[in-house]
Amino acid sequence: MAAFATILFLLIAAANLSFSSCFQISNYVGCTEREKQALLRFKQDLIDPSNRLASWVDHQDCCKWAGVVCNNETGYVSELHLKNPPLDDFSSEVKYKAYEMSKLGGQLNPALLSLKNLIYLDLGDNNFVGNSIPEFLGSMVSLRYLNLSVSGFQGKVPHQLGNLSNLQYLDLQANQLHVENLQWLSGLSFLEYLDLSIINLSAATDWLQVVNKLPSLLQLRLSDCLLSDFPLLADVNISSSLAVLDLSWNWFDYSLFHRWISRLSNLISLNLQANNLQGPIPDNLQNFTSLKNLDLSFNNLNSGLPNWFHSFSHLEYLNFCSCNLHGTISSAISNLSSTFNNLELSFNYELSGKIPRSFGKLCNLVSISLTGVNLDQDVSEVLEILSGCASNTLESVYMGNCTLSGHLINQLGQFKRLNLLSLWGNSISGPIPVSLGELSSLKTLYLYGNELNGSLPTSFGKLSKLEDAVISQNLLKGVVSEVHFANLARLKAFNAYGNSLVLKVDTDWVPPFRVETLALGSWQLGPRFPSWLQSQEDLLKLDISNSGIFDSVPAWFWNLSLQFTVLNLSHNQIYGQIPSIDAFSYSLVIDLSSNKFIGPLPPVSSRVAALDVSNNSLSGSISNFLCDKMNEPSQIEVLNLADNHFSDEIPDCWGNWQKLVAIKLANNKFSGNIPDSVGTLSSLQSLNLRKNNLSGKLPLSLRNCSKLGSIDFSENDFDGNIPTWMGKWLPNIMILSLHSNKFHGAIPDELCALTSLQILDLRQNELSGTIPRCISNFKAMVIKNYSATTFISYETSGGSYFEDALLVMKGKVLEYSTTLKLVRSMDLPTICYQERSPVGKSQAFMVCNRSTCHTIF
Repeated sequence: MAAFATILFLLIAAANLSFSSCFQISNYVGCTEREKQALLRFKQDLIDPSNRLASWVDHQDCCKWAGVVCNNETGYVSELHLKNPPLDDFSSEVKYKAYEMSKLGGQLNPALLSLKNLIYLDLGDNNFVGNSIPEFLGSMVSLRYLNLSVSGFQGKVPHQLGNLSNLQYLDLQANQLHVENLQWLSGLSFLEYLDLSIINLSAATDWLQVVNKLPSLLQLRLSDCLLSDFPLLADVNISSSLAVLDLSWNWFDYSLFHRWISRLSNLISLNLQANNLQGPIPDNLQNFTSLKNLDLSFNNLNSGLPNWFHSFSHLEYLNFCSCNLHGTISSAISNLSSTFNNLELSFNYELSGKIPRSFGKLCNLVSISLTGVNLDQDVSEVLEILSGCASNTLESVYMGNCTLSGHLINQLGQFKRLNLLSLWGNSISGPIPVSLGELSSLKTLYLYGNELNGSLPTSFGKLSKLEDAVISQNLLKGVVSEVHFANLARLKAFNAYGNSLVLKVDTDWVPPFRVETLALGSWQLGPRFPSWLQSQEDLLKLDISNSGIFDSVPAWFWNLSLQFTVLNLSHNQIYGQIPSIDAFSYSLVIDLSSNKFIGPLPPVSSRVAALDVSNNSLSGSISNFLCDKMNEPSQIEVLNLADNHFSDEIPDCWGNWQKLVAIKLANNKFSGNIPDSVGTLSSLQSLNLRKNNLSGKLPLSLRNCSKLGSIDFSENDFDGNIPTWMGKWLPNIMILSLHSNKFHGAIPDELCALTSLQILDLRQNELSGTIPRCISNFKAMVIKNYSATTFISYETSGGSYFEDALLVMKGKVLEYSTTLKLVRSMDLPTICYQERSPVGKSQAFMVCNRSTCHTIF
C-alpha cells in the first residue's frame, strides 16, 4: 500500500510538472503582428551593407530577431539593441573596414512610434550622416534609455527630446549637432546619465543652471563642447548626487573649479583634461575624499605635485600627462590608496629624477606611463623596482624617451601579465634578453630607436599573443629564421627596419601570421624576391627597401599589392616594367625609387598621395600619365620622377593636379618651356626642374604659387631677366637655385624682399650690373634659428617629406636633405671689378665675361 501511494504521488507530480510546462509554453505570446510590421517598415528605410538584420523576416517571430527584446509576458517589444558591434582592435585596418561596413545607415522611419512599450533604444555607432535627429523620438514617452552617439546625425538637437519625462540615460555624443539652449533638459527629472560630448554648446549660456537643477543626475559628460563661460551659482543642487564629471577639452580656467566644482563634494571621477588651467593645483582639491579618478592632463600646471596628493585614500587613476610639471617624483607616492592602479605622468619634460624604490609597494599597479620624463636611470634598476609585488599586476609600461640606459635584465619573464612594453627612444644597449619570450601575455612591444645589439633571440617566436612589435632602428645583426616566428599567429604588425638582420627561410616557407604592416627595410631578403609574401593576403603596408633584391617582381605580387596603402620597394635592384598603378585604389604612398625599372610611366590611381619612381631608367613622354584623366582630379601631393630618362615637353595638364605640394622632375631630358598650368598649383611648396633641356622665360603664372619655398631651375637653358615678381609674389622662398642658365641683366633689387632666403645660387649665368646692397635683408642667412626656417620638411596625407638640395661647397657637389635646415649659402656670379662711388663707398659691378676676371681697387 505504501509502495502504491509512493507511485501515485510520483505520477501526480509528473503530471503537475507536465501541466506546468504546457501552461508556460501556452502562455508564451510572441511579438504582436502590429509591432512586427512596424519593425519591417523601420527596416525598409535602413541601409544595411553587412546584412546585420538578416533575421528580420516576416515569417519569423520578431522577438527572436537580432537586437530585438520583448516582454516575456506581453510580447510587446521593449528594447532595440542596434548599436554597431564595438571594434576591439583599432590598429587592425582589416577589422576597421569590417566595422565601418557593418554600420546601419539610411533614415529612421516613424513606424517606431507603434512600439508603445519601448523603453530602450540604442542606435549608437552607426552611419546616419546627412540626417537630423527626428523630432518624433520626443513622442516615445516610454523611453528610459536613448543612445544616438557617434552616428553622424547633423543639425540642431530637437527640443522635443525634453518630452521624454521617463528618460534615465541620454547619450548624443560625437554627432555634428548644436543647440540654441538646454532648457529642454529641465523636464528630465529622472535623468541619471547625460553625455553631450563633441556637440556645439557654445550658444547654451544656460548650461550650468540647467544641469544644476537635474535632481537625479549621477554622470555629466560635456567634453569638447566649445564651452568657456559660466554664470555664478548661488546654490549647487546636484552636489549630493553627481559622481562623474567630464568637462575635458573645453576652455575653462580655475574659476569654474572654485565657484562650482569645488562644492561637488561626492565626486568619484573628475576629468578637466585640456582646458585652460594655469598654475598650481588648488589645495581644496584635497577635500575630494571620495575621488577615484582624476585627470588634469594637457593643462599648464607649471608646478610640482603637492605632497597632499599622496594621501588620497581612494585614488585609483591619476593622469597628469603633459602638464608642464617639474621637480621630482616623490617617494611618498607609495602612500597612495592600496587600490591605486594607473599613473600617467608622460610628456612632462621638466620632471626629472629617478623612479623611487617605494614604487615597489604599489601592489595593484596596472599601468605606468612616464614617456618623456627625464629619469636618467638604468633600465635594469627600473625593472628591478617594478619586479616587486607589482610584477603580479602590471599590464602596461610606457617609458619611451626617458633617457634610460644600461641593459635589459634577463628576468623580464616574471611580468606574466604584461601586455604592453614601450621603451623606445632611449639609450638601452646590449642584447634583447632570452627571457623576453616568457612574457606570455605580451601583445605590444616597442623597443625601437635604442642601441640594442646582438641577434634577435629565438625565444621571440614564443610570444604567442604578440600583435604589434616595433624593434626598428637598433643595431641588431645575425640570422633570423622560421623559429623566430614559430608561434606568432596573432602578429598583425612587425616593424624591424634599420637593422642588419638576414632572413633565411626555406623557399616554401609559409609564415604562421598574416600581418597588415610589415617593415623590413635594410634586412637582407634577396637576391630573389621573397616568395613567402604570397601568403600575406591581409597586407596593407609593406617596406622591404634596401633589402638586397636583384630580381623582377612576380605577377602574383602586383595582384597582391592592389590592396596596399603603403608600398616601399626602393633601393633595391629590381628590374622590369612597372604595371598599371591605376588599380592601386587604396594606396597612399608608392615608393619604387632607386631600382632598375624601365619603360614608360604607367597610369596611376587618382587616390595615391605620394609617388616616387626616381632614380630608375624609365623613359618616354609623361603626357599620358598627366593628361589621360582630366575628369578625375588627382590626390597626389608628392610627385618625384627625378633621375630617369623622360623626354619631350612637360605637358600642359597640371590643372587637374591641385593637391600637389612637391614636384621633382630633375635630371631628365625634358625640353621646351615650363607650361603655364603649373602656375595653377596653389598648394605647391617645392618645384625642382634641375638639369633638363628646358628653355625660354620663366612663366608669369608661377607667381600664383605663393606657397613656394624651394625653386631649383638650375642646369637648363632658361633665359631672360630674373623675374622681379619673385620678390613680391613668392614671399616664402627659402631656396632659389638658378645657376647654369642664360639669365642676363641685373640681379633685381626685388629679390631682397625674400627675407626667408637661406640658399641663393645664381652662378654661371650672363648677369651684369651691381650686386644689390639690400642683400643685407636676407635675415635667414645670418640670424641663428630664424623663425621662418621651418619649411624644410612638409606634411602630407602620405607622410612627412624632407626637401633636398645640391650645393657646391669648396668645389665639391654635396647633397643635403635632413640637415638642410642648418645650411646657409649664397653663390653669386664672379665679381670682376670694383670702383669707388663718388661718395667714397665701394660698390661692386659684374660683367658678362664668364671666363676671365680682373679686380681693380
